[in-house]
Amino acid sequence: MKTQNYKNHVQYYPPHHFVFYPVVLFLMGVGLYMSITEHSFLWGFVTTQGAVITWLAFMLRQHYALGNQDRIVRLEMRLRYYMLTHESFESSESQLSIQQIAALRFASDEELVPLLKRAIRENLSPDQIKRSIQNWQADEMRL
Repeated sequence: MKTQNYKNHVQYYPPHHFVFYPVVLFLMGVGLYMSITEHSFLWGFVTTQGAVITWLAFMLRQHYALGNQDRIVRLEMRLRYYMLTHESFESSESQLSIQQIAALRFASDEELVPLLKRAIRENLSPDQIKRSIQNWQADEMRL
């Protein structure tokens, strides 16, 4: 497995991204073609329903997975911050968005606290936080 860093940390789930969506898009394309060439209301209706189901599948999958992942990341950072500083993370946490907290988790233990303080002081975006990390700590267990 490649070493994770800023440039390669985005992941895809092949069955979902490269099978499910292409097949659904193909079927919707066939339905759209058939509804136009056959002037069939039924094919138009089937195509519309396919689009709605695809959109719902995407939104629900993302919603549940990301909501759970946000809670786990927040707990992970609370524990890590406490282990490093013996202080509560809640005061810093309230000044950061979940996206900023998630970006900070890629920082090594040595640079986490200074980078966290800088992120609060300068209101760094998640991307700026990730670009500031010198010693990238890979997250090999993400979904």
